[in-house]
Amino acid sequence: MRITARVDYAVRAALELAAAAPGALTCDKIATAQDIPSRFLQSILGDLQHARLVTSQRGREGGYRLALPAEEISIARVMRVEQGFLAEVHGRRPEDVSYPGTAEPLAAVWVAARAAYRRVLEEVTLADVVAGKLPAEVTELADVESAWRSFGDAPGA
Repeated sequence: MRITARVDYAVRAALELAAAAPGALTCDKIATAQDIPSRFLQSILGDLQHARLVTSQRGREGGYRLALPAEEISIARVMRVEQGFLAEVHGRRPEDVSYPGTAEPLAAVWVAARAAYRRVLEEVTLADVVAGKLPAEVTELADVESAWRSFGDAPGA
């Protein structure tokens, strides 16, 4: 799993907008609150606007707002705006990959890994994160002690 800075920033910006809803926030307020470079954030907000997840309004009461209720926007949906597929193998969808010989079952492994990734990212909405109430399945996964360690950090790894 690799989450780029751009994806991380997009999700964090969307969370700030969800927390402020139905109000609006300026790019600078979001950038300051989440320590995101403002110029980078402007580009990300433009992407989210193009994807119709965010709207903007000029003027004194202006700023950015979510275009949909936070309950309707999954983390996966925001991520896809910035990275396309949630999981890919050499720029292709896992179901479009095939291997010869002994590696043939590997395609099924990539598809299963994407399904597990989706199970979390599609289920968690911006509203869940803002409320600090994650779905039970996500909480259970996060409560496993080894989930908080990278492979190299695990004893005996």
